[in-house]
Amino acid sequence: MDWDGDGMGEQSTMPAARGGAPLTLRARKPGYAVMQECLAIQAEAPERSWWQRFVGRDPLHEDARSWYKGAQGERQVAAELEALGPEFTVLHAVPIGKRSTDIDHLVVGPTGVFCINTKNHSGQDVWVGGRTFLVNGHRTPHVHRSVQEGERATALLSAAAGGPIAVQPVIVVAAERVRFGEKAPAAVTLRPEQVGAWIAGLPRVHSDEAVRFLSMLAEERGTWHVDAVVVHDTLRHVQRFERLERDIAAATARRRLLRRGSVVAGLAVPAGALLGFWWATAAAALAAAG
Repeated sequence: MDWDGDGMGEQSTMPAARGGAPLTLRARKPGYAVMQECLAIQAEAPERSWWQRFVGRDPLHEDARSWYKGAQGERQVAAELEALGPEFTVLHAVPIGKRSTDIDHLVVGPTGVFCINTKNHSGQDVWVGGRTFLVNGHRTPHVHRSVQEGERATALLSAAAGGPIAVQPVIVVAAERVRFGEKAPAAVTLRPEQVGAWIAGLPRVHSDEAVRFLSMLAEERGTWHVDAVVVHDTLRHVQRFERLERDIAAATARRRLLRRGSVVAGLAVPAGALLGFWWATAAAALAAAG
């Protein structure tokens, strides 16, 4: 349904930062809420010894692994959504409700409004049908929660807009294999590389004026959360997470290097023994000829 923007003369007042600059959700980075959880757990990880750093021991706390993987998944989907044109507004880690729950990605554009739930099940098999979402044969609540998120987002955005605005739930899953049952998923389920083209390829449902109005509402934290002010220093968390990524990559590279060194050393021992045998045989032959 197209929203013609009636009643747009009454706009909510946005909180202002120092200097009068408005605070909007555009400051939120992809995976921000998951990064926070990951870094909070990672802070409890013991410092690696020089030997552990030398051998490339993984610095990531085991309890932080799922959060780390989730943050990477959200960043991957965000990169895909960047391909959408300027007529689309893409927001990340949109806080919703009263607590720390958030919408991974929110997209507003001429083809509709979408709340995207990102799941990183890389290396695993996924099966989806109706409201059932299986990961390696185990049932998960992904579809149920995604549908609920869409209903909640629809209610909040409609209240802010003063008219019914549908927010469509979408699940984006990274997995080794994604299979579908005969019954269509209750929430559209896509791979990361499919989501941008799918959103852009849908028929237009909102005018340019409506998109501008809905984007303005979507950017306001007060539309979604009872706390209408953005108070977190997102850049600092992103920098800390990226430093953790670099540490993990460096440890992985060092382990690979040491493994290659071990293989070379293993080959060098028999090669050296063979060379020694050859020299001994040659010397004995020369002695006998003399």
